[in-house]
Amino acid sequence: MAETVDTGRNERMEEEMNALYESTVKNLQEGGIIKGKVLDITDDGVIVDVGLKSEGKVPLHEFSLEKDGKPKVKIGDTIEVMIVGREKEFGFLILSKQKADTVRLWEKIHRSLEKGEPIDGEVISEVKGGFLIDIGIKAYLPLSHADKKPVKNPSSFVGRRLKFRVIKIDSKKNSVILSRKLYLIEEAERKRREFWKNAREGDVLYGMVKRIMEDGAFIDLDGVSGFLPTDEISWGRISHPREYLRTGDEVKVKIIQLDREQEKVKLSIKQLKPDPWLKVEEKYPKGSKVKGKVVSITDYGAFVELEKGVEGLLHVSEMSWERNLTNPRKIVSLGQIIDLQVLDVDKEKRRISLSLKRLLPDPWEVIEKKYPPGSVVTGKIKNFTDFGIFVGLEGGIDGLVHLSEITWSKRKIPFSQMFKRGQTVSAVVLKVDREQKKFSLSIKRVSKVDPWNGISERYKSGDVIEGYVTSIVDFGIFVEIEDGVEGLVHVSQMDGLKGKKPSDLFKIDEKLKVRILSIDEKSKKIALSLKAQNGE
Repeated sequence: MAETVDTGRNERMEEEMNALYESTVKNLQEGGIIKGKVLDITDDGVIVDVGLKSEGKVPLHEFSLEKDGKPKVKIGDTIEVMIVGREKEFGFLILSKQKADTVRLWEKIHRSLEKGEPIDGEVISEVKGGFLIDIGIKAYLPLSHADKKPVKNPSSFVGRRLKFRVIKIDSKKNSVILSRKLYLIEEAERKRREFWKNAREGDVLYGMVKRIMEDGAFIDLDGVSGFLPTDEISWGRISHPREYLRTGDEVKVKIIQLDREQEKVKLSIKQLKPDPWLKVEEKYPKGSKVKGKVVSITDYGAFVELEKGVEGLLHVSEMSWERNLTNPRKIVSLGQIIDLQVLDVDKEKRRISLSLKRLLPDPWEVIEKKYPPGSVVTGKIKNFTDFGIFVGLEGGIDGLVHLSEITWSKRKIPFSQMFKRGQTVSAVVLKVDREQKKFSLSIKRVSKVDPWNGISERYKSGDVIEGYVTSIVDFGIFVEIEDGVEGLVHVSQMDGLKGKKPSDLFKIDEKLKVRILSIDEKSKKIALSLKAQNGE
């Protein structure tokens, strides 16, 4: 009796289970989607466990294929399916992955329209006024919605996989219209808000060079534009950003200033590395020997790069021992690598003073020993001044011949008439001042020590000679008869004065014939006459 009761109870439970199963299958056939686990893959289908009494089967052709032709599914995968029927012979549930995918696709399409969620798609082809997009179904993208700016080359879009926003659905025609422009605008705004919410000074980011100008470059920080000034590109010398940047380059930058009110971002590349001037005193101590590259030449010297971001000034006065060097380009050239000595380092003012000549022997030490006073040197005339002539000597040293040491003559003859630039002359050394870097010379003392010596042997009283007027005074005129030797023609020895002054009759440098009246070699006096010369 008990067995009969249990058997009846089991039969009722089985009937209830079957009824529940049938009800579940019926409900799912009305559009429900369930998840299942792939148990096996056969020649014509994929066997799926959907958690019900019977397993289901998805036709193999509903799966997309890999490149090798095999379906994109494997045992153990979890997939979404829809029940569309049941086989009569074996009782298998007939499943469809495509129908489940279609339902999910339309859900996604409606979410994109209603909530603004982006949707992926591939541009299939160009059509009139726009493009066909594969988003699981064919959708239409108007050309005006393809980008934020006008599209110049539509064919470049074909084959690209992009993100879009659904802007219109026609349920009757199952058509969908997309906009990439709207997605880009919304995405840019989202990124902008996200940036200003999270950005902090000191943040290090990657960006793309968008536009280059003389004073800097604009960097696209994934939707937010930052400005990179030229002087923030490198610690080294830079004349134009194009030396370092090209449009489209990806660059690593550091945020150094944020203006949230104006939404401005100032960037730096150089501050990603330590300031090289922080340890400049340790690396380049005073008196040390360094090597550098000439990067700029000015009238007052040259700037030498010791390393990226560290430059020193080689002043023109430190290029050569030559006293009057005025053109640095005679010594150095752009790009030249030279050895130098550090004279001074000022880390606060970011200045380093350099010297080239200090690594060379000081020619003044040689000159002082080689040419004692009284010795004779030879050099070329380099320059004329109001106070004398500079003569170029060895080692770049110039010697000065003062105007009083050029000639014994008292005549005021311009140097340019007596000498020419580049002319080789000999001179007697008067003095070498090593401390003041002065070298005093005399040209007139090379040939004669004193022109008055032996004057009474060269001339006699009564001789008629020619000379030049060198000075005019009230009591007469002085006439030079040879370099450095003058005689006086007193007014008493002139004709035709009759109330006039000597200056009314004679001119400086005028050539005259005079007669010697007397010679006093010891007193260095010679009396001359114009009357006696005329026979009176």
